[in-house]
Amino acid sequence: MQQQQRHEQAKTNKWTFAFYIGLFAGLIWGGLKIIEHYFHFTSLSPGFLLEPFFLHSFLSSWPGYLLGWGAFIVMSVAAALLYALILAKARGSWFGLFYGAAWWAAIFMFIGPVTGMMPWMIRMDLNTILTDACLFLIWGLFIGYSISFEFTDERSREPYRKKPGTPEAV
Repeated sequence: MQQQQRHEQAKTNKWTFAFYIGLFAGLIWGGLKIIEHYFHFTSLSPGFLLEPFFLHSFLSSWPGYLLGWGAFIVMSVAAALLYALILAKARGSWFGLFYGAAWWAAIFMFIGPVTGMMPWMIRMDLNTILTDACLFLIWGLFIGYSISFEFTDERSREPYRKKPGTPEAV
């Protein structure tokens, strides 16, 4: 009975865990978005998600970069919660890669151009497209694999059982 209670206490809360994964995904990969823009790997500012709501000149300043980083964090938390809802039990890293690719395609091919976040892909340079595609792939991989690993790797939660014929551990 006591062993069962310990096993139940060891379970991770799916929503809290997904929130933290999204928070750190936004911090890490949103920070990388700032770095890639600083080194001119992409022409999209880090605040591209807020482009319909703020002036481009503001989003191209450091306060705009920080506000864009915050928007990327919020988007990452929402994406991680959605992943936990739909794909938490998916095994392996491929689901995370496809998840990141789906977000990139949705933002860059439909939502972004329609809302004015960015121009249509035909008007973007290849460096911007490839850099942001890679960013979204590793962002999705981070979210997907972190969440899936936590909720499919149950061996680590099993109590240790002594194998027959082995000496007693001291």
